[in-house]
Amino acid sequence: MDWGVDDVKILAVSDQVVKSIYSSHIRERFGDADMVLSCGDLPYSYLEYIVTMLNVPCFFVHGNHDHPEYTADGRVLTEPGGCVNLDGRTVKAKGLLLAGLEGSIRYKPRAPFQYTESEMAYKVWRLTPALLMNRVLHGRYLDILITHSPPLGIHDGEDLPHRGFGALLWMMARFRPRYLLHGHKHVYGPEPSRTWYLDTEVINVYPLRVIEW
Repeated sequence: MDWGVDDVKILAVSDQVVKSIYSSHIRERFGDADMVLSCGDLPYSYLEYIVTMLNVPCFFVHGNHDHPEYTADGRVLTEPGGCVNLDGRTVKAKGLLLAGLEGSIRYKPRAPFQYTESEMAYKVWRLTPALLMNRVLHGRYLDILITHSPPLGIHDGEDLPHRGFGALLWMMARFRPRYLLHGHKHVYGPEPSRTWYLDTEVINVYPLRVIEW
């Protein structure tokens, strides 16, 4: 498929603060990034620092461990300033069609940013009209889906807190994004972090990935 998009370099982050990013050397290593995508479970002040230093658009979804952050100057952050919450919506940025879905499978009652399988399926259903409109306006549904949780059976874990969502498999099958970027599952040793599912490359970005479109 011809997406008709110019070259875009994406800095994707998730789950762990990286010293080489949270430092004065960030511009030396990532100054050519065109966009930042965050898959959750990161301090809001960390994302604000990235946006301030790189001066590029940042889109994020919440992870299941996200919580209000109290800063030294007395602010209470409930999300990172200067960044766009992509949960449940689609936007066009740098020529790319982006969408996001926050959170993990529910493993604690009433916990924020946790969802049952049926609740996530409902979130996907609510996003569908916007993706159909993308098809009408741009000739395709979606380029990149960012999530916190992985899809069911792809990069997920056997324990309930790290189980993936089946609704994401349906979404990839129906809307065929080029990438699904997620976090949530920390990768150690030889565990796979890049897997193809139909037309979509699923990438665990923990703790960072540079993706060149």
